[in-house]
Amino acid sequence: MSTAENKRLVRRYIEDVVNTGNVDRIADFISPDYIDSHDKTGQSSGLEGAKRHILGVRQTYPDLHVTVEQQIAEGEWGVTRIIARGTHQGARLGMQPTGKKVEITGVNMDRVVDGRIVEHGGAANLLEPLLEIGAIQA
Repeated sequence: MSTAENKRLVRRYIEDVVNTGNVDRIADFISPDYIDSHDKTGQSSGLEGAKRHILGVRQTYPDLHVTVEQQIAEGEWGVTRIIARGTHQGARLGMQPTGKKVEITGVNMDRVVDGRIVEHGGAANLLEPLLEIGAIQA
């Protein structure tokens, strides 16, 4: 696949799966060999792990909407700058829901092979937004 096709695949994954919570379509975008390189527990790897991760995030932010701000790609690798917006309505990682809207910026790196995402890693600015809504205390 070309770098343009790889970027389009990642964008469609965000729009069709992450933003809708329709994990039944995850195999259209994610390889069975998928790994989340920043998840040292391995719980988010593979198709089932990716599904659990999406569903867990959507339980915390049921109205989650991720906007793609920018993408660049080289070879199998693509970088996507995103803004995730949602209402903090579910408990996660020991944080009780605040009912407040949150905006989180982040950068994801995805490796696409044979038309499927095989590796994902990313970084998000979680601290500042979660402090602002009172989900965590300084």
